[in-house]
Amino acid sequence: MPGTGVQVVAADLATEAGVEAVAEIAAGRPLSMLVNNAGVAHYMPLADLPPRKARELMHVKVTAPTLLTRAALPGMLERGAGTIVNVAGMLAFSGPAPAAPAPGQRAVYTGTLAYTVAMTQTLHAELADTGVRVHVVCPGIVATEFHEVQGMDLSALPRMTAADVVTATLAGIRLGETVIAPGVEDYGLLHRVFDADLAAFGGQSPELAGRYRP
Repeated sequence: MPGTGVQVVAADLATEAGVEAVAEIAAGRPLSMLVNNAGVAHYMPLADLPPRKARELMHVKVTAPTLLTRAALPGMLERGAGTIVNVAGMLAFSGPAPAAPAPGQRAVYTGTLAYTVAMTQTLHAELADTGVRVHVVCPGIVATEFHEVQGMDLSALPRMTAADVVTATLAGIRLGETVIAPGVEDYGLLHRVFDADLAAFGGQSPELAGRYRP
């Protein structure tokens, strides 16, 4: 389109400077869509996770998307339009799973994905009737270089293509889904999870539960 340009910015989102550089652009440009899809994993038992890698993981997966969303929001709200897409993963729902090769040895990583889901759901309610939409995409294993760069060969496992994740995301946005799960055929499964969350939240009382009383 006439007047359309591309600005390429190299930024390390594991650093304050990198996040600030991208946030400045997000705040100063009339963005119609923001996609938070930076990734790093550092899969290992928490006791073995070096503090430096733990900080890097939290910065990339929690701090960066939070602050970039914060930077883009005022302009979107002023214009009354915009779409924010956060990329998490189905591991966000794996917290109750027993320790095993698939869900195990990634407590911090899984926790960051769960944060992204909860933040998106809460922000969705906060932005109701503003014209700004927010979604979170939760794919399973995707056939990209994400695992290979960490020395993990998952080629023997069934993997979704990146193109299919994009297709599902665009379709989920059209359908108005806040949580988009590209590989989950029965969306009622997710609704039951969310309903159970709300039931537990609503079932609290200022009185001590009987099982905790002496």
